[in-house]
Amino acid sequence: MSTVKTREAWEAMASSLAIKGQAFINGHYCDAISGETFASISPIDGKVLAQVASCDQADVDLAVQVARESVESGVWKDAPPARRKKVLLRFAELILQHAEELALLETLDMGKPIKYSLKGDVPATARAISWTAEAIDKIYDELAPTPANQIGMITREPMGVVAAIVPWNFPLIMAAWKLAPALATGNSVILKPSEKSPLSAIRLAAIAQEAGIPDGVFNVLPGYGHTAGQALALHMDVDCLVFTGSTGVAKQLMIYAGQSNMKRVWLEAGGKSPNIVFADAPDLDRAAVEAASAIAFNQGEVCTAGTRLLVEASIKDQFVVKVVDALKKWQPGHPLEPKTNCGAIVDQAQLERIIHYIEAGKQEGADLAVGGQQVLQETGGCFVEPTVFNNVNNQMTIATEEIFGPVLSVIPFHDAEEAIAIANDSIYGLAAAVWTADINKAHKTAKALRAGSVWINHYDGGDMTAPFGGFKQSGNGRDKSLHAFDKYTEIKATWLELS
Repeated sequence: MSTVKTREAWEAMASSLAIKGQAFINGHYCDAISGETFASISPIDGKVLAQVASCDQADVDLAVQVARESVESGVWKDAPPARRKKVLLRFAELILQHAEELALLETLDMGKPIKYSLKGDVPATARAISWTAEAIDKIYDELAPTPANQIGMITREPMGVVAAIVPWNFPLIMAAWKLAPALATGNSVILKPSEKSPLSAIRLAAIAQEAGIPDGVFNVLPGYGHTAGQALALHMDVDCLVFTGSTGVAKQLMIYAGQSNMKRVWLEAGGKSPNIVFADAPDLDRAAVEAASAIAFNQGEVCTAGTRLLVEASIKDQFVVKVVDALKKWQPGHPLEPKTNCGAIVDQAQLERIIHYIEAGKQEGADLAVGGQQVLQETGGCFVEPTVFNNVNNQMTIATEEIFGPVLSVIPFHDAEEAIAIANDSIYGLAAAVWTADINKAHKTAKALRAGSVWINHYDGGDMTAPFGGFKQSGNGRDKSLHAFDKYTEIKATWLELS
């Protein structure tokens, strides 16, 4: 990792950066077969970073064929787990060696502050790959409890060809959460990054090849819109489809799987996470600081963002003042400034979506406490102030729909039962938090919450050892931890009768 660079140093590095925009198939960068491209535009200043290959059905067919051939050859699938582990550990090591380049691509393409790209996203990506690699030769198959003249073997086998469609908000991390277990268990992978932030994934492909992942085992197909993703989801020779993104798209991918070959589908979708603060929280100042971070970090473009702040009525007014004060540290700034906490919204379309929801909050009668304005328009970039609406009810649009921006809805409650009812009154169930000094209340509330992750007296905890995923329309399956291996393997029972 580097020492802290100035904005000028980062800009100088950006000006000399050789940015790849091609697809990566069978160990080589290549144009889309059609020759079509689309512009990757930086949300920082509206400038074009690169022309990116716009892959379609023909490219998907080629990548799937190549991936299938690599599976059938056994070049990766049949490699000893210790061998796959060694290659993946080298992959993680190379990611760290290229940390500045990858972080810069992430920031230029997606708009997040460089300090988070460099100190957060890149190390977390390497950690996901190295942790998973270390686990793969420590997971044992099983023997069933059989009579003396029989042996029942329960083994895990790789799925085969895995298609991974990942979002634009954490391009590297979300890719690694899927790539790591898919590759570790012996599958061949086709990665489809979002058209809003494809550049770091494209660069990652060459790093994987340098680490020793065989040709055809890891392929990257950028594409505009849903063309490539739909083709992968409908493809008859893709065995498993994994996705992180919106609930609407997740539902459609399930339909495509059913219309094609019943491929396994694992989905991490939307969220509208409740952050519940009781009057007896052990530290209201800290709770306010974390509530601000929970909505402003990564510009609110986080599936687990604490977008619904449920506050006990007796402390609501004073607590909102604390949150508004804490948000002063989260004002938008140039993402390449080392001190910037809140960067640019990913693109103009997302910015307009956020502004639309802010207007909806005003029209439906919520009280605008702070923010709500587009700022830094002179830069040509996409920036909006973190926004707090007070006195929201749980039926308002801003409380029910996923905004994916820094817009916070403050909802009062009077007791634990009401807080739980409000929190669970959502189609989503991805994450939640509870702040209370009462250990019984903490555990009872956490147990009652319909969410895949619940944090007590903090927000957004966990690491690679804990599974990540949601209840209800927030998806199925789990990323991270040993549970992730279940998504990428088939379980086989082999029964032997001894003569």
